[in-house]
Amino acid sequence: MTVMIVDDAETNLLVVKSLVDACGIAGATTFKSPIEALDQLDTLKPALILVDYMMPELDGIAFIREVRARSHFNDTPVVMVTTSDQRSVRLEALYAGATDFILKPIDPAEFKARVRNLMQLAEAQTKLKDQAAWLSQEVHKALEVARGREAEIVTRLPRAAELRDPETGQHLERMSRYSEKIARAMGLDNEFCERLRIAAPMHDIGKIGIPDSILLKEGPLTPAERQEMQKHAQRGGEILERSTSELIRLAGEIAISHHERWDGSGYPFRLSGEEIPLAGRITALADVFDALTSVRPYKAAWTPDEARSYILAERGRHFDPACVDAMMTAWDDILAIHAERADLVLAD
Repeated sequence: MTVMIVDDAETNLLVVKSLVDACGIAGATTFKSPIEALDQLDTLKPALILVDYMMPELDGIAFIREVRARSHFNDTPVVMVTTSDQRSVRLEALYAGATDFILKPIDPAEFKARVRNLMQLAEAQTKLKDQAAWLSQEVHKALEVARGREAEIVTRLPRAAELRDPETGQHLERMSRYSEKIARAMGLDNEFCERLRIAAPMHDIGKIGIPDSILLKEGPLTPAERQEMQKHAQRGGEILERSTSELIRLAGEIAISHHERWDGSGYPFRLSGEEIPLAGRITALADVFDALTSVRPYKAAWTPDEARSYILAERGRHFDPACVDAMMTAWDDILAIHAERADLVLAD
């Protein structure tokens, strides 16, 4: 651990350094210029600073202020060595951030005792900082593991629906990526966009309770069948609600709200405008786009341009205008994701 000694008098530097050496502390570095000492502060990272009061370039009090202005030296002990025993000088030094004082002429026994105590304090502070940094790293690792497990749960659960409908897996992958692109184009923060991408595939989890005769039916549904199908949104929300996981709660929010419409004509609660959770509004748009551009038992796939025209026509009715505008901003990215599906089909 390094000790920095700052004094414009060569004799004083030699005396103080010899006393520091006598304490059994190796690595004391001396500076006649306080300006030069400040320049070397970040490089040396001293555990203790001993600074003279009266110096021509910068007095000891001004030097201490400069040290304390650097946040990573807030806890470094700084001792002012001075011939002045005036109360006003001591107070000003304390306000500047001095830890202690040593009066000249220096009493060797007192000097050694003070320096040893301060070095022990500095060592203890360093250990505490190291422990705090280690604990912070361990907490971060634990959080990453927990988040990874949450993401795995959210990723695996939709596979239950995928087993019943082979198209579902590809749909979930695409619409989750569409959702993320829309969210990013809206300027939403990275954490939300990442969580949305992971949670979006859970939007139709409630369909695990829909009979195959309805879920896989070719052709239009009857009014009764449509009513049964629409129950999947509320069921999905009920499956996922009240979780202690923020990610799963977001998935539940998406599941229950992704069939609401901006104009209030959706289901299950006929919410309108910003009453609909933002994640649900984004996912609704991504879900519809992928449904329109995909083959279903009851319809052929639309082209991206046909789907785009429909979405623009439904701006402010079915879809949040801000979400539609964001999708148009990210249109090249949307087309790139859609094109990957065509590549997969050709590869098969």
